[in-house]
Amino acid sequence: MISVLASTTDQPVAREFFELFKTPWRFYEPGSPVEILLATQGAIPDCEAKLVILFSSQTLALDGETTETKAGAAWFRQDGCELPIYTQFLADAAAPPAPDAASALGQKAQIVFRRSESRGRPLIRIGFDLFAEIRHLLTTGQPPENGAAPTLDRHIAFLRQLILGQGLPLLEIPPRPAGHEFIACLTHDVDHPGIRNHRFDHTMFGFLYRATAGSLLDVCTQRKSLGQFGQNLSAVLRLPLVHLGLARDFWLQFEQYTALEAGRPSTFYVIPKKGEPGLDARGRRMPRRAASYDAADLRDMLQQLESAGKEVTVHGLDAWRDSAAGQDERRRIGCLVKNPASGVRMHWLYFDADSPRKLEAAGFDYDSTMGYNSTVGYRAGTAQVFKPLAAGRLLELPMHIMDTALFYPSYLHLTPRQAEDVVRPLLDHAVDFGGALTVNWHDRSLAPERLWGDFYRRLIWQMEQRKAWFATAAQCVAWFRQRRAAAFETLPGGGITVKLPGPDTEVPPLRVRVYRPQTTVMDETLHDGWQTRLTCTGAQPAPEPARRTPLGVEC
Repeated sequence: MISVLASTTDQPVAREFFELFKTPWRFYEPGSPVEILLATQGAIPDCEAKLVILFSSQTLALDGETTETKAGAAWFRQDGCELPIYTQFLADAAAPPAPDAASALGQKAQIVFRRSESRGRPLIRIGFDLFAEIRHLLTTGQPPENGAAPTLDRHIAFLRQLILGQGLPLLEIPPRPAGHEFIACLTHDVDHPGIRNHRFDHTMFGFLYRATAGSLLDVCTQRKSLGQFGQNLSAVLRLPLVHLGLARDFWLQFEQYTALEAGRPSTFYVIPKKGEPGLDARGRRMPRRAASYDAADLRDMLQQLESAGKEVTVHGLDAWRDSAAGQDERRRIGCLVKNPASGVRMHWLYFDADSPRKLEAAGFDYDSTMGYNSTVGYRAGTAQVFKPLAAGRLLELPMHIMDTALFYPSYLHLTPRQAEDVVRPLLDHAVDFGGALTVNWHDRSLAPERLWGDFYRRLIWQMEQRKAWFATAAQCVAWFRQRRAAAFETLPGGGITVKLPGPDTEVPPLRVRVYRPQTTVMDETLHDGWQTRLTCTGAQPAPEPARRTPLGVEC
């Protein structure tokens, strides 16, 4: 059990952190037994903790005279863990600068990390404020240049490593569905369902350029094959027939997605109404943001998607800034399909600090806007679904991989081979840390002039090979709600009970993992909850092969 000593303002952040690092914990109470004390305040209470971990960016009495608090960002590197630090940190002026520490963040200072003892207890002193960092990640997020780092997940892994390194046992419900390594969430923003909707506008002119001169340039730079160039030219030649209704509209790709995904669930985010651009953060109306279709015109196709196991929900316009507008957008989509529109992703990824509260007031269960337009990676530093600090119940499903970020000339502009090199680490992180890897492949990205279907097909195959559970966004959020609902209780005489929520037949069960030192004695029983008693003689932990049961218990 971890006892947390944090300020009142940090307590909401601590609660959310320990929903992500799902392990037994509680806030420190004077007089209560303490096994592991995690403190972000300088005054360490007198207790019988087996380990004290002290995070602070301020110089404390135990630090000596060679430390200095610095504002800004730097890298923390320790025991194989690399963490970008964004708020402020305590630099050790006596230590040599960390090698290459300025590669992305600009400061070479060595952040304090010391192992010592206090009143005979092991003490680990770390020169940054853990909860300030978590707050920054869940609100401001990481700059695009650091987006490839799953920083919040590494904070969890580093804390776990510190505990296990002292030979202490640990119980955890990892963010991995039983029988799987992570969740694969395939999503599609429906921006242009039909080229027939476009005549003499910027979208049409952009298509004509990219399908001809742009496509030829892509062949020269190995971004497209000669065969794809031919497909694009053929599409240009068919365009008059499409507008006359004599040829199929090649931008209508719903059936193609259903076939390509081969029974796997996915989510389609649909813009509610035609010709409405909404307002940006400065109150401006950007005409190019307006959709050229009305969701009601797609009713039959949306119902077919739903019948095929897909989720259909809202690609919002003004919901991020106006809860009344959000209610209207949710109603417009909800009346077209059988299941209620429970989630939202904002068009052009519009978002601000107050958006979670407004989306929640509009009746949404989850949002999936937090991601990058210009790159791929972890804006919030995690692949886990989390609760924004401004929300009461709404959960955030971060977005990690977007097709346009990979291939658009104004963004990364990668070849398919380069894109595979960029995406592969995210797939590896998903296996390492679990969570939900969320992909956004736009509705027309299988069609000319983009023709990004081969890459999407390989991406799905790679997820399959890594034992992903494929889920709609709503199913993914439901699984994380089930995990959040699990509770730890202390047994009389020692030990932990895991109280699990009622089974949800729509999602896989939870997995319980026990890290134990070599000489640990462990009894496990299952009745109302999953119980374990752990004792530790101080031996160093040794890795053991996982043992899985049908109930999702792993030891």
